[in-house]
This record gives sequence, structure tokens and C-alpha cells, in this order.
Amino acid sequence: MGAAMKLSDRIGRRVKLQDLHVLMTVVQAGSMGKAAQQLNTSQPNISRSIAELEHVLGVRLLDRHRQGVEPTDYGRALLDCGVAVFDELRQGMKNIEFLADPTAGEVRIGSSALLAASFVSAVVDRLSRRYPRIVFHLVTGHVETLHRELSERNVDFLIVRRFGPIADERLDFEFLSDDSYVVAAGAHNPWVRRRKIALAELASEAWVLPAPGSVIASVVRKAFRAGGLDYPRTTVVTDSPQVRMSLLATGRFVTMCSPSILRFPVRRPEIKILPVDLPTMPVPIGIVTLKNRTLSPVARLFIQHAREVAKPLTKPKG
Repeated sequence: MGAAMKLSDRIGRRVKLQDLHVLMTVVQAGSMGKAAQQLNTSQPNISRSIAELEHVLGVRLLDRHRQGVEPTDYGRALLDCGVAVFDELRQGMKNIEFLADPTAGEVRIGSSALLAASFVSAVVDRLSRRYPRIVFHLVTGHVETLHRELSERNVDFLIVRRFGPIADERLDFEFLSDDSYVVAAGAHNPWVRRRKIALAELASEAWVLPAPGSVIASVVRKAFRAGGLDYPRTTVVTDSPQVRMSLLATGRFVTMCSPSILRFPVRRPEIKILPVDLPTMPVPIGIVTLKNRTLSPVARLFIQHAREVAKPLTKPKG
């Protein structure tokens, strides 16, 4: 135990951040030659940095082969540590910048395209009015991609829907509000005048929907299947919420969507919710963060405003 502590102390004093950065670049580039080009240095300097790390740690970090290099199990363990170390340094710099000027900074948010265009945009609008010098980076994608971006610390946190429990024990989920799905059409669509509509009546309408495999497409499939119906004829297939809203406004199309996109960041009087009962359960929306990761003051400020925007959406129970 004492020897291990002495070794860790010695390693902590001798491992250089520059050498750690070199290792991360080599693995990302796939070879020492490419890494040398990216870092504007020579290949012998790259080899020297790797050799110094391996000497300090007493283990081999890279396996060399004709195609380049790849990390050993020891190398992967050190790379995971390196990602966390440099992320903490970045967050520390952000803390210093925020202390120097609390009205400026940047935050990186991962979200689905639908939530980014609605709820997240509403939070951005609210926060940017009070702090116009904050820079917001919105990263959109599917849930699996977003979780990878968060794990690699390319985004500060996620605002997403949760379908079932989160399997990754490294992640925390904070509930914001429940969301659901509705059938919507343009204000000039003839169906808007009806007081009650059966889903089967809309089967032959011109639907504009995301691609098969998307969350909304699966909700549509389940809703129609529950009524003994086939998937509706889709006239326009697009993953863009903006395109779907534009087409609905013509009065010729119908879609299924989250009601949040009709109220955030501004209300859309040109789009109406049709009186269709859907056999769907509410889906929780929340903030996903990495456990034990320090968030910057600006990221914490964004989360605070997200909670405030979500408050009117959360109905008291009981």
C-alpha cells in the first residue's frame, strides 16, 4: 500500500500535461507522423514524449504496427483520465473568465433537433436577453450520438427526452417536465373546424413526418397500430421541425409532434392542435449530466433558466 502511494505521488509529480496531450493527439491521429504534423513538431519529439510517459508509468501505452498505433489497455485508461483532466482545466478557465466578467462566457448544449428548435431555443432567448455576450453552442443529433458527445465532454449537458431508465451509470437525469404528442395541422386546414376526429379519418391525409426509425415515427406507428391501422401515407419525409411547421402552415398537411414546438420559443397561431385522442403516455424531458463533472458557471446559469422555463409546464399532482 505504501509503495503504491509513493508510486502514485511520483507519477503525479512527473506526468506532464504536454506529454498527455501528445498521447491523446497520437491516438486520435492514428500515427506519430500525423500527430507530429498536427502539433507542428518533429516525429522524434513525439516519440520522446510517449517514451517519457511510458518510463514514468512503467507500462506500454501504445502498440505499434505498420498501419500506425493503437492504445493498450493501459493507454486507454490514461486517455480516459486525460480527457477528464483537460476538461477540468477548461472548466477552471471558464470559472476564472466568469469571475472576471459574469456577463460573458459560453455553454454547449446537446439536444434533439425538435427540442433544440423549441424548448432549448426558449431558454436561449430568455438567457441571451439578460446576458447578450454569452455564446451558445447547440449540438443536435440522435440520443446515442448525444450521449457519446457528453461522455467525451464535447457538450456540457443534454436536454433530451427519456424513454425508460438511463443505462449508463455515469449519467444523472434531472426531470424538467412531461411531454406528449399531438396531431397538428395549419389553421386553414378543414380538419381544424371539427370538434372530434378519429385517427382513422386522417389515414389518407397528406402527412409530413420524420424518417422511419425516428422517435415520432415510432409514436405514429404505435398510435395507428393501436387502432388496427397501417402506417399513414407520408407525402413529405423530413427530420427538420422547421420544414414540417412551414408545410403545416399551408393548410394542406398534417403531422404528429410535441406540443412544445407550438409554444416555444414563440407561440404559433398558424398551427392548431387537432382534437384527436392518441394512446400515448407522457414522456419526461430533463437534463442529463456526467456525474462528478464540474459544470461552468454559465452552464449552471443555463440549467437554472431551463428549470424556470419548465415550471409552467409541470402540472401539480394530486
